[in-house]
Amino acid sequence: MKVLFATGEARPFAASGGLADVSASLPRALRARLVGCRVVMPLYDCIPAELRAGMTFLTSFSVPVSWRRQYCGVFEAKVNGVIYYLLDNQYYFKREGLYGHYDDAERFAFFSRAVLEMLKHIDFKPDVIHANDWQSALIPVYHTLFYGKDEPYSSIRTLYTIHNIQYQGIYGMEILGDVFGLPDEARDIVQHGDCINLMKAGIETANRVSTVSPTYAEELLDPWFSHGMDPILRLRSWKLSGILNGIDTENYNPATDPYLFAPYSVEDLSGKAVNKKALQERLGLPVRDDVPLIGMVSRLASHKGFDLVQHVFEELMQDDVQVVILGSGEWTYETFFRSMYEKYPEKFCFCSGFVPELAQKIYAASDLFLMPSKSEPCGLSQMVACRYGAVPIVRETGGLKDSIQDCGDGFGNGFTFKTYNADDMLYAIRRGIGAYHNKADWQLLTDRAMRCDFSWGRSANEYIRLYKSLKNG
Repeated sequence: MKVLFATGEARPFAASGGLADVSASLPRALRARLVGCRVVMPLYDCIPAELRAGMTFLTSFSVPVSWRRQYCGVFEAKVNGVIYYLLDNQYYFKREGLYGHYDDAERFAFFSRAVLEMLKHIDFKPDVIHANDWQSALIPVYHTLFYGKDEPYSSIRTLYTIHNIQYQGIYGMEILGDVFGLPDEARDIVQHGDCINLMKAGIETANRVSTVSPTYAEELLDPWFSHGMDPILRLRSWKLSGILNGIDTENYNPATDPYLFAPYSVEDLSGKAVNKKALQERLGLPVRDDVPLIGMVSRLASHKGFDLVQHVFEELMQDDVQVVILGSGEWTYETFFRSMYEKYPEKFCFCSGFVPELAQKIYAASDLFLMPSKSEPCGLSQMVACRYGAVPIVRETGGLKDSIQDCGDGFGNGFTFKTYNADDMLYAIRRGIGAYHNKADWQLLTDRAMRCDFSWGRSANEYIRLYKSLKNG
């Protein structure tokens, strides 16, 4: 089984979000299971010089981009045993940042076409091309329209993964031919409303479609979650499935994390108390081991549930609790939490921005970790929190529902609430606070959370089954 994983970003080369983590961890897990998985991505200008030094030039060729042809160079690198192909074109990729340029449509049309053209020039012929998000959504489109009937492409199957339905790659119809190079008869494939929608096109043409958790796959059929894509997905629901992402358990390991004040493990939790005390001292909170510390590490956005937090925050401050929030985002929330920091300095600390080392310290120090999201395709923080012994409090949506089960039955790994309601969230928080003070039960709950298997191995096995069904189908 050979898989070519096409992505707009991957660690350690370039990252803007969770896709980069998936693009590094999943291929590595697949390779460990004897799947020949290689990654292809753009050669961005921001890739550090030390990583460029380890690349080898393989070949070059020209890529059709509508009526013109553009140079593409292929560089090869190897990280953690995985081969990466980095596609070079300085006009498209020698720029600051990964996305957000005026000609992103043309940039990633080039990338998608170049991925397919590359297969004529390298010694790797995949059984499956796994395309991800809008940046590579044109790969199954071009494969279907221009390549699929010829060798070596006729035996290749395509999988398209939606990581976040909100970002769809929407452009005006006027660039259908001039930029994307698509014939007018392909209009129905790419058109959604009055616009070109790359995600819609990927869904239409890929052999199978997946997303990053089983519950999110169900939610995407609901207009409340789908950002207008539900009619398309309902028509194609037969090829939609959800596979829960994992986390890099080597990177997120409290026993070896270099950012922590002290290491600890599920077998020896003594270091967790050291981390809590040290963080309280660093943030100017009273040093107390008898009060639960609630952490949040998140973008400050309404869909992350911060309107719920804002609604009941002062009521929560009447409880014997400490809260630490790290994040930046919408001005309304930043302003609110700064004012609360001034009003409740003995109970609350707000840290604006994102500081990786502080984020890790918050995971390690927290007793409870709050994620009240309105929508969450998969979520990473709740899995990291479990790994670090910070018991999650989550709303039952997307990957949060699939990874965290309420402990009310004596078997769960956190506290959950269903409706998007501030009082329901507060009740779940207070259940967590109450559980913290029952030390025997709390130790069992923490142990259960830390022993959860959120490794990529489980997810990789499900992807392998999906790839095999594509190959055999």
